[in-house]
Amino acid sequence: MLGLEYFSFAELWSPLFLAVMLLLTAGYFVWIGPIAGRYADSLPVPFWRRALFVCGMLALYLAQGGPISLLGHMMFSFHMVSMALSYLVAVPLIMLGIPDFIWRRILKVNPLRRLSFLAHPVVAALLFNGLFSLYHIPVIHDYVMLHFTVHRIYYIVLFLTSALMWWTLINPLPEHRMASGLGKIGFIFLNMVLLTPACGLIIFADHPLYATYSDPETWARAMGYCISGDPSVLLQNFGGPAFFEVMSPKVDQQVGGIAMKFIQEFIFASMLAYVFYHWYKKENGQDDDELSTPSSTLQESNLNRA
Repeated sequence: MLGLEYFSFAELWSPLFLAVMLLLTAGYFVWIGPIAGRYADSLPVPFWRRALFVCGMLALYLAQGGPISLLGHMMFSFHMVSMALSYLVAVPLIMLGIPDFIWRRILKVNPLRRLSFLAHPVVAALLFNGLFSLYHIPVIHDYVMLHFTVHRIYYIVLFLTSALMWWTLINPLPEHRMASGLGKIGFIFLNMVLLTPACGLIIFADHPLYATYSDPETWARAMGYCISGDPSVLLQNFGGPAFFEVMSPKVDQQVGGIAMKFIQEFIFASMLAYVFYHWYKKENGQDDDELSTPSSTLQESNLNRA
């Protein structure tokens, strides 16, 4: 299916990356389980929060280590699905899965405190969307795809700036909130607007922009980071990316841009509806905190009584 049958289990499922993700997930459950009792402000982590964390890690694995990652090197549309899963789905799910007492420990780390200005809503929005748009300038995208170390560093930076961007919307700690309900609504619109130029460039381009998905030799070099052995064998066996394409490179590129914009619009529209609903309730005296959760509300109550 889609040419995946030509690749080995290791090339499709990245066992090393899977092992790292499993270790991180195990560390999470140890921290919220046996270790949590060492913290005075810790509370039992509800099932829904644990489930969100696991779903986030699963989405990140599939996007960066599973078949979607490999397909993202063969078709631009899957590349954009991988980007959306990594930074618009996995990041907020993982962050929502982290309980308040862990966030407080993380934010006490001195280097993070010095860099707290990066979490300012406008700065965070400009950082993530700017780096995402910069990455999809054709010459930069092809360079990153052809240089493994740069590729990994850039993806890590995108992950961190995505977390900074999402912090404004899903921050569970009242003492660290920087935006009100109305401010969050404006922040959502800002993010929706900032990503539009990059998606527009991709959707309305009249020719394929990326050599990674149209030039056989460039494609083979980029695929060399996903497969074992000599990447030139790919050219001998398949001739180039056209062997795996179910649509022309131009259409594939347009589908990728549309998919990215649609996923972003759906996620942020859902968040907008949620924030607006709770902001409206708060303005009418029906709700004290639009982003409070059962655990954080209970924790605040316990702290107040103390």
